[in-house]
Amino acid sequence: MIDNKNIVLTGASSGIGFEVLKLLVQGRGNRILAVSRTAEEKLSDFDVNVIPMSIDVSSAEAVDRIFERAAEVFDGKKIDIFYANAGYPYYEQYNYTDWDRVKRMFETNTFSPIYTYSKYLEHLAGREGILAITVSAIGQMAMPGYAIYSSTKFALHGFQQAVRIEKPKNLQLTCLYPVATDTNFFKVANEVEFEKPFPVQTPDVVARKMVKGIEKGKKTVSPCALFALSKVLMGICPPVRTVYWKLENNKLERFKKKLEGMGR
Repeated sequence: MIDNKNIVLTGASSGIGFEVLKLLVQGRGNRILAVSRTAEEKLSDFDVNVIPMSIDVSSAEAVDRIFERAAEVFDGKKIDIFYANAGYPYYEQYNYTDWDRVKRMFETNTFSPIYTYSKYLEHLAGREGILAITVSAIGQMAMPGYAIYSSTKFALHGFQQAVRIEKPKNLQLTCLYPVATDTNFFKVANEVEFEKPFPVQTPDVVARKMVKGIEKGKKTVSPCALFALSKVLMGICPPVRTVYWKLENNKLERFKKKLEGMGR
C-alpha cells in the first residue's frame, strides 16, 4: 500500500487514471493533486485528500502550472510520486495531411511526459522520487488503425529506454504498458464505435498491477500476461505476428466501410 505520499496524477478523471486514483485514496495520509481537463467537474467531491485541477497537459506552460499548483497544495513539500498518465488515441487510416492533428497528439502523449521528466528532476533537486508514465503495448508493437498513436508511444518507449542508461540515481522510473482497456479511452477522439484491438483488459486490473509495480520499484509493468507471451511467440515465429496484424487490419477495413456507409 502506498501511504503518506504527495502525489500528482494526470488523466485522473477516467479510465486507468481514475482506477489508480481510487486505489491511492485508500492509502493512509496520501494527498493527491488529480489533474485532467475535467477534474474539477468530475472530482470536486471525490475525497477530502484529492485536490482536482482542470488543465490540458499538452504544453510546457501547463506542466509548469501543475508543479506550481503542487507546491501550493503540498505546502512546498516534495512531490513523492508523479504519475504522467494523460493521453489519447485516434483510430483511423492515416491518409490525410493535417499537421496540427498529429502535433496535438504528440504534445499530449509524448512531449508532455518527456518535459515532465526533466521538470520533476529539477523539482527533486537530488532528493529521491518516483516518476510513473503510461506508455502502451502499442508502443512496443505497431497496430493498424493507430499509426499516429503508435508513433507517439514508440517515441516515449525509446525515451524511457535512453534515460535509464543515463541512470539518475535519485529517480525511480516505472512505465506501464497496458493493452486496450475496457473504458471510454478509445472513444475520446472517435464518435463512431469500432472494435478494440485484442486483447482487452479492465482498467481496475491494470491499475492494481501498476500501483503494485510502483510499490515494488519495478522498471516496467506489463499487466497483460497474454500480450507478453505473444511477443515472445511472435519473435520465435514471425508468421504469428503477420496473422495477428491481418486480423486487426480486417477490423480497420470494417470500420472504414462503416464510415463509408455513414457518408463520412
